[in-house]
Amino acid sequence: MLVAAGLSAIMTIAWIVQLLSDNAGWVDVFWSFGTGAAATLLALTPIADAPVPGFQQVLVALLPAIWSLRLGAHLFGRVWRGAREDVRYAEFRTEWGERFQARMFRFLQIQALAGFILALVAFAAARNHAQGRLVYDIAGIALFAAAFAGETLADRQLRRFKADPANHGGICRIGLWAWSRHPNFFFEWLGWCAYPILAFDPSFHSFWWVIALAGPVQMYWLLVHVSGIPPMEKLMARSRGAEFRVYQSTTPAFLPLPPGLFGLVSDRFK
Repeated sequence: MLVAAGLSAIMTIAWIVQLLSDNAGWVDVFWSFGTGAAATLLALTPIADAPVPGFQQVLVALLPAIWSLRLGAHLFGRVWRGAREDVRYAEFRTEWGERFQARMFRFLQIQALAGFILALVAFAAARNHAQGRLVYDIAGIALFAAAFAGETLADRQLRRFKADPANHGGICRIGLWAWSRHPNFFFEWLGWCAYPILAFDPSFHSFWWVIALAGPVQMYWLLVHVSGIPPMEKLMARSRGAEFRVYQSTTPAFLPLPPGLFGLVSDRFK
């Protein structure tokens, strides 16, 4: 419960910072670092009869630490350089009007809860001490590494696109953005799929992996149906108009597919 209270306090500080700076982009910075710290701490929580964290605990603890440092640093750099407020929060300001700050506080406490659930995912994966788990550890680390590299590349490609004044007002379709309209969201979700693999017990004596499934399930729901793709698509449709509708018809929203394949598949199922 101390970890949950800590995350709530961190998001309260985030609310104060965005209030004083008039930039809700700071919220994501606090959430990324806070969730990563909570997940790392829970993964290293002592197990009975083992006062020192074992190999599995250290292995799992490294993943959220690496994830949060990369994502938090990326978001910090963007806000520090004076980037515009994230479109989600810009939409909230419009929709919530005078009640923005009150509703924002409640929203950030919900984010604290979401972060705590992800921390529990790391806790569950760190509790797997089953025999014969080496192959699952290797598979989980490989999947996490692929997701980490994919999200890093997607962010870099988008940053490079936006840095070119000639692209102002355009739609990024370079690299991974030609395969998916939100490749950064896809790889963010994919990274959390590593935890159920790390938690899996092939003997089925332990079912920590069931708890670890909450990670990819929650992230998919949030990114695809709540605070990820929907507000981004709404803004892009309004600001880019017909050009964005063409992009939607040729490129999947989430799962990356080779250019041209999405349109072919869509036509077959019309």
